Amino acid sequence: MQITPRTAPTTLAAGDWRELERRHQDRADAATLGRRERAGTGRTHPVDDFLFTYYPFRPGLLRRWHPGANVVLQEAATEDRASWKWYRADGDDVLVDDAGFVDKNARSIRFIVTLLGRTAQRAGNFGCFGLHEWAMVYKHGEPSQGEHRHESPLRLSQGDTDTVVETNRIACTHFDAFRFFTPAAVDLNSEQAHPVLPSRENQPQLEQPGCLHAGMDVYKWALKLGPLIPGELLLDCFDLARDIRELDMQASPYDLAEWGYAPVAIETPAGKAEYVRRQRGFTERSNNLRARVIAAVGVLPEPVPPAL
Repeated sequence: MQITPRTAPTTLAAGDWRELERRHQDRADAATLGRRERAGTGRTHPVDDFLFTYYPFRPGLLRRWHPGANVVLQEAATEDRASWKWYRADGDDVLVDDAGFVDKNARSIRFIVTLLGRTAQRAGNFGCFGLHEWAMVYKHGEPSQGEHRHESPLRLSQGDTDTVVETNRIACTHFDAFRFFTPAAVDLNSEQAHPVLPSRENQPQLEQPGCLHAGMDVYKWALKLGPLIPGELLLDCFDLARDIRELDMQASPYDLAEWGYAPVAIETPAGKAEYVRRQRGFTERSNNLRARVIAAVGVLPEPVPPAL
């Protein structure tokens, strides 16, 4: 499979692209400072560290700047970048081997682009109120329900936490949140949300832009697209994921006062209103990033059907 020909490439002079790379590295270093300082201490942060545990990407991957596809870096052939995977030299210059990357990763690229495009086209669901985190601790006191997902204590009693779950509608559309539900909460989601439970297979059919986890996942998909994604776009996706994770935990049943986070008490009308207000802002940001990621990939040709 070959990538559809693009317009004439953009050329960056050596001084210009090196300055872009430096700024990118400084921004990435600032974003990952806490994680790197905590490395080896045994102390974890309930918001910041999630982006490096739930998503198994090292801070160093954020620091590696890519110009994106169809960009020529002048006088880069003598740099280490010339030997990086999915780069190629052209005389004294270097550029991303976008055609080679697409040929090798065509199936996953098509899945990512399709998923992001379909998600952005759907109406957002603004009635879930972040109850996925509550469903992960529902009836935790019963032996069959497993351990809490996080170390922080609950801010309500277990009984009151269960009551919040039972008196609200559980409507989770995201498989990677749903798969951590306790068994008792799975039954609530199946009764209230969808005739088909979220799965990896039906992810493109269920993802919707109001989902906080789907918004965080834009960062995951951008990283999987490697050198096709310009550095600024990747860090914008990371920043969104970090901001979403903050609300995700503030609206959770956990007490994060130790970390300086005030709760968004979604068990109250005021908390629900605050959650939806911020959720709508994240929906707009995530759809903007989805469009930018798709544009960075470019137009992919339709797969050739198998011969009869």
